[in-house]
Amino acid sequence: MMREVTPGPEGKQTATEGYIKYARRKVLFLAGIAVLLFILSVITIHIGSTNLSYFDIIKYLIHPDDSWNSTVVWDLRFRMILAAIVAGAALGCAGCVMQSILRNPLASPFTLGLSNASAFGAALGILFLDGGIIVGQTAAYTNVTNPVIVTLMAFLFAMLATGVMLLLVKLTECTPESIVLAGLAISSIFSAGLAFLQYMASDVALSAIVFWQFGSLSKISWGNLELLGVVLIIVAAYFFWKRWDYNAIESGEDVARSLGTNVNRTRLVGLVMSALLTAFVVSFMGIIGFIGLIGPHIVKRLIGNDNRYVLPGSMLIGALVLLLAYIVGSYAFYTVIPVGIITSAIGGPLFILILLRGRRKRLRSKISTSPTAGKRS
Repeated sequence: MMREVTPGPEGKQTATEGYIKYARRKVLFLAGIAVLLFILSVITIHIGSTNLSYFDIIKYLIHPDDSWNSTVVWDLRFRMILAAIVAGAALGCAGCVMQSILRNPLASPFTLGLSNASAFGAALGILFLDGGIIVGQTAAYTNVTNPVIVTLMAFLFAMLATGVMLLLVKLTECTPESIVLAGLAISSIFSAGLAFLQYMASDVALSAIVFWQFGSLSKISWGNLELLGVVLIIVAAYFFWKRWDYNAIESGEDVARSLGTNVNRTRLVGLVMSALLTAFVVSFMGIIGFIGLIGPHIVKRLIGNDNRYVLPGSMLIGALVLLLAYIVGSYAFYTVIPVGIITSAIGGPLFILILLRGRRKRLRSKISTSPTAGKRS
């Protein structure tokens, strides 16, 4: 008769030390990214046509005044940097949750069609509900007169795209690959609708819609930025509260249900919250693609799949990538390039790379499970 062997004090101590090292490495990674983001933010304020010392930057950040240098620091630079951090964190957070609840590494607000759906709704709000296309002197610079209506329309159409996605999953039992294909189809439909609105619009309205679509940080005001920050804090807190459920779902729906997770409700609320974040970002800044895809993949590649660390890591990496895109678009060319163009240029090749890596992983899995695997010829 075999006796049950219980680990002694030394075994428990070794396991505890191993877990501490495991957690410490991930915490250090998150802290390192946060420090890097802070340093890069200060450097970004420093560079530019107006030569300001780091002492002056800190002085104006702490005690702003009516001088031109203070305006440059607060309204022309710090506002853009903070917008990049908040928007990047929101999109990275939304992408992380989508990939977890759908168990699909290619899921993100952009690939599932939520960005284009939000853009179509916002364009409708600008054209038909806002009471006017442009406020300002020229068609090259636009300012929406009623951002609440535009944001609400963007959110409603993001919800519509989310509902269609959930309906497809429920009725057809889509595989992870077909869910992404359905998202691309939804994105194509709303892109066609957006193109129709552009075709029917006047020259001035067309200029306004095209300018609005570009993912640009310059379009968000301090009030909109505060609203987006509040929404991000609330939604991110909810996501972090549900982190164990997301970990359970990634292990499999049967495993999640055995652990007491309501998979359908968790998936529905997660998609709704992700759509909310996407709708706010798109309605205030335009389409910024692939941040929700890039952030989670970088974090999972470096520290694993535990959502206790992947969620904050995706927010930090998303903020860092979007800030880098802002720096490249602002200072690497003779003219300012919107960040949406930069992120799409980066995200497109990465999307292809992820597809190729997924194919190689499936091939290796087939080879390892083959009945002839391990036999010599």
